[in-house]
Amino acid sequence: MAKGQKPAILGGKAAFSEILPITKPTMPEFSRLIVGIRKILESGMITNSTYVAEFEKETRSVLGVKNAVALSSCTSGLMLLMKAMKLKGEVILPSFTFSATGHSVIWNNLKPVFVDVDPESYLIDPELVNEAITDKTSLILGVHLFGHPCDVKALGEIARDNNLRLIYDAAHAFGSKVGKEYVGNFGDAESFSLSPTKLVTAAEGGMVTTNDDETARLMKLGRTYGDNGTLVCEYGGLSARMSEINGLLGLRTLQMVEKNVLNRNKLADIYKKELKGTPGIKYQKIREGVRSTFKDFSIYIDEKEFGLDRDRLAEALAKENIIARKYFYPPLHEQPCYGGMFRHYNAKLPVTNDVSRKVLSLPLYSHLSVEDVKKVSACVRSIHENASEIRKVIK
Repeated sequence: MAKGQKPAILGGKAAFSEILPITKPTMPEFSRLIVGIRKILESGMITNSTYVAEFEKETRSVLGVKNAVALSSCTSGLMLLMKAMKLKGEVILPSFTFSATGHSVIWNNLKPVFVDVDPESYLIDPELVNEAITDKTSLILGVHLFGHPCDVKALGEIARDNNLRLIYDAAHAFGSKVGKEYVGNFGDAESFSLSPTKLVTAAEGGMVTTNDDETARLMKLGRTYGDNGTLVCEYGGLSARMSEINGLLGLRTLQMVEKNVLNRNKLADIYKKELKGTPGIKYQKIREGVRSTFKDFSIYIDEKEFGLDRDRLAEALAKENIIARKYFYPPLHEQPCYGGMFRHYNAKLPVTNDVSRKVLSLPLYSHLSVEDVKKVSACVRSIHENASEIRKVIK
């Protein structure tokens, strides 16, 4: 956007001639896939074969974890973990997360107990988790939001002190680190997403990692109905296998993960530099000693200072052909599908209610150009500068 140019919502020319999506998968060269695809199709072994096994092996090597089990989705991983653990009663989790986190709880006939998040990191607050524990609690379910790892040390201590299971929804966090250790090594198990919006993608899929052999064994059974190979089912599992073509794609994108994480961190820094000094914008605080994947680059909008609320900013960006997402609104405790089946630890969840209405994710993907980051940032600045006029247009 040229300096002094009106925002598109006020009649100016859109900054982008084509839609700039919120994200795109960063794919390997087709030449790195075609030989494997041909091999899979010609062999007829389109599932339960070598590429998924190799993907699991490479995941173990990269993350330094003892076990990795490929599945059809992160959600199926969470569902099967809770099923295999034979949990009962209540699960403590954040409400500020994607719907799949909570859905995996209610699919297991467990009761969600929502606790608030930290106002700076947007991650589940360990102190509130500790206070929410009752004799009905069986599991703590943390979420590494936007690729920022939870306070795994504090949550691990709480789980151990109270003899509770601890699982992480690591959907956003393939490549995140706590100190020098990769996410994937914490709690009883972690479940990664491999959908197209993630840094490591299998087109669709998930990966459960754990250092516990029995948990891994149960995951391998669970992805095939719970069948131990003799048509005898130890527990009620799912059809949750990953296909060989998905495994091949996952393997190839895993080999790009370090480069992609570093590039996203660089682009996030450029966003912050370009938006520096713009009133009313704050960012998710990244704790010292951790590395985020920046699965999403999210800004918090203070309406009074910025001049517009989050929703109006998103609408104005859409006129520039920029897709921004309201991650995550509505929060889980406001989703109609829960219908009062949960309890709150702190009933009003004030931080969750605030951030879910003020956080906006801007376009970010591993091969997004620096020029496009600067153009998006210029649009945000221009929208702020013209906020009083835009308020007259957007009621």
